[in-house]
Amino acid sequence: MLVQQILKSKGDSAVITITPQTKVSEAAQILAERRIGGLVVSRDGEGVEGILSERDIVRSLAVRGVACMTETVSEMMTRNPVCCSRQDTSDAVLARMTDGRFRHMPVVEAGKLVGIVTIGDVVKARLEELAMEKTALEGMIMGY
Repeated sequence: MLVQQILKSKGDSAVITITPQTKVSEAAQILAERRIGGLVVSRDGEGVEGILSERDIVRSLAVRGVACMTETVSEMMTRNPVCCSRQDTSDAVLARMTDGRFRHMPVVEAGKLVGIVTIGDVVKARLEELAMEKTALEGMIMGY
C-alpha cells in the first residue's frame, strides 16, 4: 500500500503545524487538546524544519525539569526529521520508523508538507492488507 492511500483513508489531510518560536507549554497544550503525539515545526506551514513529539517533551522534562516548558520549540524539536513521499510504500515507511525509533513521519512532495503518517496509520493499513490477502487466499483454496 502506498502512503497516498493511507492519507486518503485518514480523510482530513490538514497537518497541524507550529512555528519554531512557539513555547513548549503551548505545544504540549495543542498535543493534549488534539489528542495527537507529534507536531510538525514549520515557519510557513509548507516546509518541514523539525518535529516535536510527546517523547521529546517528556525526555526534556526528565533532564531539565519544568523550566523546559518556557523554552521555544526550536530548542527541543528534532531537526530535519525523516520524511516520506506519497509514493513510498507502507512497508518502507514502517521499516524507517522502526529503524529510527520514531512514530511520526511528515509526507513531503516538491519540498511542501502534504500530510503526516503515524506508525498507527501504517500498522492499520498493513493489517487491512493482510486481511484482504487472507480472504483472497481462502477464496482460492475454497475454489471461489
